[in-house]
Amino acid sequence: MFVERIVCSRCGTEYNPAVNPIICGRDDFGRLDIHYDYERVAETLSVESLSMRRGRGVWRYWELMPVGSSYASPLSEGGTPLIRCERLGGHLGLRSLFIKDETRNPTYSFKDRAMAVGVAKAVEMRKSDVVTASSGNAAASLAAYSASVGLRCNAFVSEDISVGKVAQLLVYGVRLFRVRQFAEGSDPTVVMMLETVKRLGWYPCPSFGPFNPYQVEGLKTISYEVLEQNSWEPPDFIFIPTGSGCLAAGVWRGLRDMMQLGLINSYPRMVPVQPKGNKALVDAILAGRSFSEIKPEKWPKSIASGLLDPFPWDGDAVIEGVAATGGTAVSVDDSEILDAVKALAGFEGVFAEPSGAAGLAGLVKLLNEGVVDAGDTVVVLVTGSGLKEAEKLTPLYPPPPLISPDISELERLV
Repeated sequence: MFVERIVCSRCGTEYNPAVNPIICGRDDFGRLDIHYDYERVAETLSVESLSMRRGRGVWRYWELMPVGSSYASPLSEGGTPLIRCERLGGHLGLRSLFIKDETRNPTYSFKDRAMAVGVAKAVEMRKSDVVTASSGNAAASLAAYSASVGLRCNAFVSEDISVGKVAQLLVYGVRLFRVRQFAEGSDPTVVMMLETVKRLGWYPCPSFGPFNPYQVEGLKTISYEVLEQNSWEPPDFIFIPTGSGCLAAGVWRGLRDMMQLGLINSYPRMVPVQPKGNKALVDAILAGRSFSEIKPEKWPKSIASGLLDPFPWDGDAVIEGVAATGGTAVSVDDSEILDAVKALAGFEGVFAEPSGAAGLAGLVKLLNEGVVDAGDTVVVLVTGSGLKEAEKLTPLYPPPPLISPDISELERLV
């Protein structure tokens, strides 16, 4: 491994990677950022060496991972397609639109990249119980990866979790607990997760940084793949559905890695997208406020349930990434998100859950506002499958007609 040091993003405390720190010892909710020896990484990782590697996915970039691939699950996450959207791009008036389709991962969301690395680290550390706090997708991913390597998974989820996500979780054999919301601006699932870490010694693996520094490293590979799949030409914009901020933080860390290694010489402009019912991070970015000034959303609400973390735990890294890349931020309402769900399916055949389609909704809004130009190259991350929350989408359409096996009945309808 080429990990050089691990440093708390808030207090600056430095940790020896050999002790496998998980949470900063000062309990300040600072993320433990992992720093690599880029000179050593560059000895084996280059455009040329990657062109000769056969494997795909997270472990293709093993030099920039904090754990060896020998501890990895066999589920084979990552390596998702970067799809050029001719029909959707033409509809929107964009000449060069791509979607990164993360619904192709083993549990149908981008969370698999994070959990692949988080679980591999748990195996290396010889943990037996893992625990997460989640709106559903991270829990499903952690449950699947735990099952594949023999770990016992425990998950605290929001009380209004979708039926589809519950079914997926139960099939994987997770110990599942729905937790009631008890106070404004607080996430009860995080409260319970931290209690089990302190009292029961469980290994925390949520999809945000302050409570596990290893999982965000898997998310970096989205950036690596976008660049490699586009012949190392950075797009002009990358749109990122955003809740806790961990995905956007991972995208930023991945871009920064590639710049440090000299594989790119410019950044795409990062655009985190939040629902209007939970836009504390977007508001802070647009107003030029610091991370320390962000207050949790009191009562987050949106059809995009995966983006309803009351507090953007990794917002500091997102703010840094947006500033460094010259990006911006945008919030969208539920009707705009649902229009994006329909557009992805109707024009490109990609079935996304509302949270997964929020990035496209953000692009449409900034395109209409003139922030994005018709000639720009744009990548939109589509982060989760519509099968996760099908019950939210079927009411958008009339029920299909019931007919007899009679061609005349069909002819009257069509």
